Amino acid sequence: MSEKNYDPRMHTAEHILNQTMVRMFACGRSFNSHIERKKSKCDYRIGRSLTDAEIKEIETQVNSIINSKLDVTEGFVTKLEAANFLDLSKLPVDAPDSIRVIRIGDYDACACIGPHVKNTSEIGVFSILSSDYNEGIVRLRFKLAE
Repeated sequence: MSEKNYDPRMHTAEHILNQTMVRMFACGRSFNSHIERKKSKCDYRIGRSLTDAEIKEIETQVNSIINSKLDVTEGFVTKLEAANFLDLSKLPVDAPDSIRVIRIGDYDACACIGPHVKNTSEIGVFSILSSDYNEGIVRLRFKLAE
């Protein structure tokens, strides 16, 4: 498998955002995303729009994890092992038996082939640019500042 061509800072921030959404709304990780260096977007199945207070809390939680200076590490496990603690629904059918797992401290673990920073302190400041709701889906657009 080849690595996805994502900006490591933004891609690691996406992982943190996903885990934050899972913890706050029990909605699962984003089912659709577009990750770019300048700004990115993620879609979540939540079933309602987010309040301004919830959007602010998402930003606060993501920045708290970034500021915790957590190590970002990679490891490899078999598909069978990974199925015990990861959602493998996005894994291609022809994926090899050895699965790369990216861990952000004890906060997040996810099967991933993309590039990541070594420590969350490298990410910068996370901010949500907009939140839209349509037919059960919340789309968050976000950026990073140095």
